[in-house]
Amino acid sequence: MKKLIRTVAMLSAFGALFLGFARAQEEKSTPATKPTLFIISDSTAKNGKDLGWGDHLANYFDSSKITIANRAIAGRSSRTFQNEGQWDKMLPLINSGDYVFIQWGHNDGGAPDMSPYRGSLPGLGEETKDIAAQKSGTETVHTYGWYMRKYINDTRSKKATPILLSLTVRDIWKDGKVERGSGRFSAWTAEIAKAEKVDFIDLTNIIADHFDKLGQEKVHTFYPKDHTHTSPEGAEMNASFVVAGLKGTYPDSPLIAYLSEKGKEVAAYKSEATYPPVMKK
Repeated sequence: MKKLIRTVAMLSAFGALFLGFARAQEEKSTPATKPTLFIISDSTAKNGKDLGWGDHLANYFDSSKITIANRAIAGRSSRTFQNEGQWDKMLPLINSGDYVFIQWGHNDGGAPDMSPYRGSLPGLGEETKDIAAQKSGTETVHTYGWYMRKYINDTRSKKATPILLSLTVRDIWKDGKVERGSGRFSAWTAEIAKAEKVDFIDLTNIIADHFDKLGQEKVHTFYPKDHTHTSPEGAEMNASFVVAGLKGTYPDSPLIAYLSEKGKEVAAYKSEATYPPVMKK
């Protein structure tokens, strides 16, 4: 009887050892947690269901390999996404190996001290302006460049990769050519990317190149509401241009490996258009 008990105990111990070894091997073969691609922007990336390129971008990536998290909020600017606390809420969700697409500018051009109090100071410098806050006290407003650099630095502090995008294009035409950007924000974004050594997808010129070929009448069908916000069809097209720009500008980007079959079918594209140099004070 004692011999039988010892045999059973030995078998149990061997079984536990085998299960432990099997679990260790399974953990080694299990891939690491898939990365997340976050999107921070305004209504041009998220303006209700299927309105904005951010939601549509998920169609071009393999969800078994990467998660697309569209955190764009309509009406926000580089300033208000921070001072409303949205960025602080997002930061804990960003992990090492993640990516953050950063696109601001459509709502940054208003006067900083006038309703809806979302304009940033123009330029890339360190200038500030104290204004009366909407509720109480004062708010120190920074330049567009300062806010953008904070997004970049905060993302890097999480060992994640920031990627800047220039603006989507508005349905505004002159002499048969579509407007290339609202104000100087796309040019400033390009300059920031260069200075901070950050990847930059020139969405403005990529979209504008294609719109010029399509013509004003066709492009107008993508903007049923106004000259800024697209239909689902227009949003899908803009998302495809994000992928085209990524492939055309950074063919060796690690993000290429996460593309879905639909994403793989998108032709790479890099615009030949350039921005004028940004004058520094």
